[in-house]
Amino acid sequence: MIKRELYMSRIRPFIGGELIKVMTGMRRSGKSVMLELIQHELLVSGVKPEQFISINFEDLRYTHLLTAKTLHDEIIRRTEDIDGKVYLFFDEIQEVKDWEKCINSFRVALDCDIYITGSNAKLLSGELATYLGGRYVEFVIYPFSFSEFMELYRTVKPENSVAQGFQNYLLSGGMPYLSNLRYEDEPSRQYLMDLFNSVQLKDIVKRNKVRDVDLLERIIAYIMANVGNTFSASSLVKFFKNEQRTVAAETILNYIRYCVDAYLFYQVKRQDLQGKQILSTNEKYYIADHGIREAVFGGNMRDINLILENIVYMELLRRGYKATVGKAGDKEIDFVCEKRGQKLYVQVCYLLASEDTIQREFGAYDSIRDNFPKYVVSMDEFNMSRNGINHKNIRDFLTAEEWN
Repeated sequence: MIKRELYMSRIRPFIGGELIKVMTGMRRSGKSVMLELIQHELLVSGVKPEQFISINFEDLRYTHLLTAKTLHDEIIRRTEDIDGKVYLFFDEIQEVKDWEKCINSFRVALDCDIYITGSNAKLLSGELATYLGGRYVEFVIYPFSFSEFMELYRTVKPENSVAQGFQNYLLSGGMPYLSNLRYEDEPSRQYLMDLFNSVQLKDIVKRNKVRDVDLLERIIAYIMANVGNTFSASSLVKFFKNEQRTVAAETILNYIRYCVDAYLFYQVKRQDLQGKQILSTNEKYYIADHGIREAVFGGNMRDINLILENIVYMELLRRGYKATVGKAGDKEIDFVCEKRGQKLYVQVCYLLASEDTIQREFGAYDSIRDNFPKYVVSMDEFNMSRNGINHKNIRDFLTAEEWN
């Protein structure tokens, strides 16, 4: 188990406070481990183990607690004999019917510190805002970054170089459990397939009562094939029409939203950098874990340019950046990133193999006149920085502590 300090450093200031700590993110991305890491910090600080009550609602032993009333009564009963503050850890809370009423009640009735996790954005953002009204703080937990991946990879395959580790990362992605499978190809693929099926069934189909599962599967396959490519609902309507299926654009948008709510995909808007406005058509989508794409769809090495983009985008999210696709005249910048008033521009490509490619990637910045950092990121080993634009090998970019 690695410490995931990127997240702990954000959570730590809220430990012991009255705000409810909510950890969201895709199924099996490491939320349960974050609860364990928090418990470890509390134990080190002197909290006694008997002050903890920890329940994973996907564990069949707790099926009798899947309503707000039964859970409320159980926790009240178990806290009667606990001296001092009670620390409540609820994993996959969305399995509990009317869970938010129960959590609110604990916050009012008990001297407690509450931590909850869940795998559905709609449940744990829009509804949280309604029911908990500003009394919570949310942390999205993502699959492993390349740095986190290497931390475990070195313990499994210490003889391999960082470059070999990156090759493995390109195919297997960053789901934490893969280290238990020693990153072996076939077991890893099987695990990722099962994970994908679980997300599709539990977090998309069942939760949203999806009727046309075949259509959903086709939409997911289309988005996987086109990660990093701009497309619109109308282009999907045309695609299905060619396959002799008539589908309304609204249905397609709803199904895509269900996938985004389940943290399977992330939507990236396009921004006109000259008109300073968000464009309403042709968004891009990236997948939470590119290893899932390889297991389900395949072709990560064939589409390596898009996969590198996907990896960089997820790293931007982990570090707290908001990213849009930048449009400047007839040129496009892969990522225009903002965090606390600071900007960062990133172009991603596979190799700067020709003068035309170099001109295209560096030339994307020709009309950008500000002094914020600008990067071109690729697999090249040699530094080709020029005109104040930084060129970085992608491994170095992903493992750098800061970008400036």
